[in-house]
Amino acid sequence: MQINRTKKDNALTLALVGRLDTTTAPELEAVVKAELDGVQNLTFDLSDLEYISSAGLRVLLSAQKKMNQQGQMTVTNCSEEILEIFEITGFSDILNIQ
Repeated sequence: MQINRTKKDNALTLALVGRLDTTTAPELEAVVKAELDGVQNLTFDLSDLEYISSAGLRVLLSAQKKMNQQGQMTVTNCSEEILEIFEITGFSDILNIQ
């Protein structure tokens, strides 16, 4: 998986490319922990994400909990497959998906 970061003022966008699974989730978790200080608007751009596992969902949930305390988080550009996973797991009720 590749993580493309764009930071401007207090806004951070993380564009994910590839597969977010048990192997790659720790990498994303480390980036989220390292980059969130002072961030008020976090966006996950999933336009190039092919797959997300439960480990990846856990990282998104953790990021959402952190952002509930300091700002807002948005998930954008989800494929039909990713949207279906969010709906089945109930994440569509937790995350701000656009």
